[in-house]
Amino acid sequence: MPGASFWLQAGACVVVLWSLLHGDVNVTVSGGTSSAAAASRGQADGATVGGLTVGTGAEAPASGAAASALAGASAADARAAAAVAGAASAEAAGAAASGSATTPAAAQLAGAPALEGAKLALSTIDVIVTRNDTLDRIFRRLRLNLADLAWARSLPGVRTRLDRLQPGESLHLTHREGELFGLERRLNDAQTLKVSRDGQGLRADVLENALETRLRTVRGTIDSSLFEAVEAAGAHDQTAVELADIFGWDVDFVLDVRTGDAFAVTYPEIWRDGTYLRDGPIEAALFVNQGREYRAVRYADPDGHSHYYTPDGKSLHKAFLRTPVEFTRVSSRFNSARFHPILHRIRAHRGVDYAAPTGTPVHAAGDGRIRFAGIMGGYGNLVEIEHSRSVTTVYGHLSRFARGTRPGEHVTQGTVIGYVGMTGLATGPHLHYEYRVNGVHQNPQTVRLPAAAPIEARWRSDFLSHSAPLLATLDPQLGPLLVSR
Repeated sequence: MPGASFWLQAGACVVVLWSLLHGDVNVTVSGGTSSAAAASRGQADGATVGGLTVGTGAEAPASGAAASALAGASAADARAAAAVAGAASAEAAGAAASGSATTPAAAQLAGAPALEGAKLALSTIDVIVTRNDTLDRIFRRLRLNLADLAWARSLPGVRTRLDRLQPGESLHLTHREGELFGLERRLNDAQTLKVSRDGQGLRADVLENALETRLRTVRGTIDSSLFEAVEAAGAHDQTAVELADIFGWDVDFVLDVRTGDAFAVTYPEIWRDGTYLRDGPIEAALFVNQGREYRAVRYADPDGHSHYYTPDGKSLHKAFLRTPVEFTRVSSRFNSARFHPILHRIRAHRGVDYAAPTGTPVHAAGDGRIRFAGIMGGYGNLVEIEHSRSVTTVYGHLSRFARGTRPGEHVTQGTVIGYVGMTGLATGPHLHYEYRVNGVHQNPQTVRLPAAAPIEARWRSDFLSHSAPLLATLDPQLGPLLVSR
């Protein structure tokens, strides 16, 4: 005689068969190979219940008992599922009798997928721009909608801010299944471009990032090198480079610096949201070289031009650089009776040779016009620049010329005109540099360089009021005096 398990399974099969005959239920057994399909009406996406994926047309939840029976579930699982099946069958029958399209239980199951789809989480991607990257390439690589990119670039002021990406910068993208919802690019320390999607589509805004400036003063004494002393004082290499640039017309930081030389530097640190970003330009500086003290303060005139001046308003900027190349050593000095290493005879050396690796940039020592750029005998590749005040500078043994270095071109101080080499009569890579006044050779290392113009009289009062508090930061602050009896 059949047992209770047999009757439970038979009852479940009857419920499923009734549902199939009425075309209201689609049942797929998880992991199974067979399924019953309702062919009379389209089916909605399914919700998973007890291992069954159920999709409804007139929406009656499928019977867990029927599925358990079809899948060969245990008797205990069948009993639990039968209880669900009974309730579902009754509700389905009531819906059929009343002509209602969807029962509450079925509506809950059918609505779950739609609600879940409406709340799909957005995906975020942080992209580091690589060489030759464009937004078009990035969108294609990430399979993002190119129509959204075209829309974003068409927004006012956006195209110019997106088309020139810099290698190493970061882009923050937000999307959902390829549809763009947000794009952020840092334009500079103070501004961020933000493209976002609202009810009307894409829009663009430039957000202002509040920056904080903290004025800082560091002091140190040189034991071995300026860079090590600056680092020991808690500053960055950038500060050491700027310090050498400011006083570079008066101090040769390769040859003249000695142990015991001291410095003090005041500069701003730039912070954003509590995070350090970078150092600003030096505002005031002090350097003591072999007992001689030099002071400088930065002043920006109302026309926006910034220069460094002495406390009394004289420009520290000279019309010419003392050395137009970053060199490792002086391989040959100015000498009227030098023994030439290649010609093997006494021959005047009317310049200074600065040894440096091949390819090291060579800079124009001052503003002027290129008079000659080409090959000239033992000089090899040579550039000759004619300056005002009857001064001419010469740069020899170059490996090659910089782009734009040609006769007749005007150059400004610091412009790269060529690169160190060993063309012509040279035993190793170096720059041969000459400084001529009215055609007469002068020693580039000792010649008195003409200074730039001092602070203009109309701005002198503003300069003095601006520079006084900055220069005061360079002097050590005296602590409380201790009085003893």
